[in-house]
Amino acid sequence: MHTSLTGKIRSLGAGLRALLVLTLVTGVLYPLAVTGVAQLLLPGRAGGSEVRADGRVVGSSLIGQSYTLPLKKGQETAAPDLRWFQGRPAAGLGTNTENTRYHLLLSGATNLAADNKVLVRRVEAAKAAVVRDNSVPGRPVSPADVPADAVTSSGSGLDPDISPEYARLQTNRVAARNHLPVAEVARLVHDHTEGRTLGFLGEPRVNVLELNIALKQLAARR
Repeated sequence: MHTSLTGKIRSLGAGLRALLVLTLVTGVLYPLAVTGVAQLLLPGRAGGSEVRADGRVVGSSLIGQSYTLPLKKGQETAAPDLRWFQGRPAAGLGTNTENTRYHLLLSGATNLAADNKVLVRRVEAAKAAVVRDNSVPGRPVSPADVPADAVTSSGSGLDPDISPEYARLQTNRVAARNHLPVAEVARLVHDHTEGRTLGFLGEPRVNVLELNIALKQLAARR
């Protein structure tokens, strides 16, 4: 019996040593090594792909943000601030309900089928709003010219980019609201249009945050 107990103690000790070693290697050393390599080789991405303007962090190039006006009394949904380029709809996002001390957004899609009546009404309303908001005197927007990304959210609901077509559609409105020449705003869109990754992955895109930072700088020089 004494021998059996001694064996169990030894087995327990070996198990504890294995647990400590694995915890040290996989829970401490490996994460530190990965973090160190990432910070060394890709410091921007490892740090959250931060975008800076006016000497401070204003967002991430990987996460879209809204450009809206302050809520008015009795208003439930904030109206878009039409001075700025607008991103994709974020209808797929929910709000944090677990920790209400922080106003967090949850990533996710609507999961509604293409023929779902709720989705159809939402898209139709979004298209009408895009046409209304972006039509300026002498330059109306046709519903047929509204691209899909202007009226639908992405799978994550956090897409930071829009299509060049949607950016160009907003050019006249942005120029008028900021009292800028249309040609200069169009040049901003052109300069901030990125091609497909490696020439064949994804679609051409425009990062809305970076475009709006350039727009702010352009307006400040006028």
